Amino acid sequence: MNLHDVNSGIKKNKKKKRVGRGPGSGHGKTSGRGHKGQGQLAGWSASPIFEGGASPLIRRIPKRGFHNRFGLTVAVVNVGQLDAAFEAGAEVTLRSLKMKNLAKGRYDLLKVLGAGELTKKLKISAHRFSASALEKIQTAGGQANVLAPADHQENA
Repeated sequence: MNLHDVNSGIKKNKKKKRVGRGPGSGHGKTSGRGHKGQGQLAGWSASPIFEGGASPLIRRIPKRGFHNRFGLTVAVVNVGQLDAAFEAGAEVTLRSLKMKNLAKGRYDLLKVLGAGELTKKLKISAHRFSASALEKIQTAGGQANVLAPADHQENA
């Protein structure tokens, strides 16, 4: 592929295919649906998993495991990461964690874990804290604020 081939065939304002407008249009009579068969009928469309009558792959492969549709997604942050990302005396909130790319994506709960060392006094707001994280925050002179589960993600 060459650089001048990248946009070849792409039209900015492409006209809609007008079907069933006579033999001169090139899309007359059967309107691109062919002769006979279920595809010629109005309102018929194949299911996304339809494989021409063969048993679909999605049904041939066995089901594995369990997915809890009511389970909460928990994002985790370690105290060592907080120590590296924030200055002493800073307030750590869900929004500030998102700005520092420590709690990315969508989640229901944020849990602070105790991996790493905490040397700075921080005011940390999260939904859950591990026992070791609480101990490290208190020994550093910080404060742990437990949020209610409904306070998660304003606009993730």
